[in-house]
Amino acid sequence: MPKINYIDFSGTTRTVEADTGSTVMEAAIRNNIPGIEAECGGACACATCHVYVAEDWREKVGEPTPMEEDMLDFGYDVKPNSRLSCQIKVTPELDGLVVTTPERQA
Repeated sequence: MPKINYIDFSGTTRTVEADTGSTVMEAAIRNNIPGIEAECGGACACATCHVYVAEDWREKVGEPTPMEEDMLDFGYDVKPNSRLSCQIKVTPELDGLVVTTPERQA
């Protein structure tokens, strides 16, 4: 199973195993990762699963869809490497992915 590294705003790293085919948000919720609220349950209808993708992972993760970009407008402190974790599908190629949660969710 691919491992995902979540870094919270204070700098604490938590590494979890994620099921291939699930999302980075689903893995966070299953493992009680702080900073991922996921109020809409992964429907891309809010911005409470906002994360920053580490620069060296951005190409592998890919760019947000137009719908995701629209939802990111509601996020807190959005940056060029911002993504909604509900929209990042876990694949074997993402083993070791590093994401950071913002100071707070929108």
